[in-house]
Amino acid sequence: MSTEHPITPPPELIEQWEEQFLERPTINGCFIQSYIAAKAAQWGADQELEACCKQLKSIPSPLGIPFGEMSSNALRTARRPKPPSLKAQALRELANAYDRDKIDYTTYDTIRRALEALHD
Repeated sequence: MSTEHPITPPPELIEQWEEQFLERPTINGCFIQSYIAAKAAQWGADQELEACCKQLKSIPSPLGIPFGEMSSNALRTARRPKPPSLKAQALRELANAYDRDKIDYTTYDTIRRALEALHD
């Protein structure tokens, strides 16, 4: 009988995380064990999410509506939201600056229109 948990990262992945840790000076302030544990927890959560999505997809579709597929996509979107784009972040910061009276309306409007013209 194996004592290894079914959601245990493969050794190759752990080695990859160790290499990432040693290559990035910005994370060297923490212990490698903490970094590996965080990466393993993240990996395990991703494995669980994918298993849930797979299970949802197997639900029969009533009246031909792809219920399982839609539910799976909705679950993935809810549990792994995409971070706001750089454009969205800049627009939010711009609005905050305007709300705090750090810039006048003309400047705000010019920068806002320029940002909105950019692709995400």
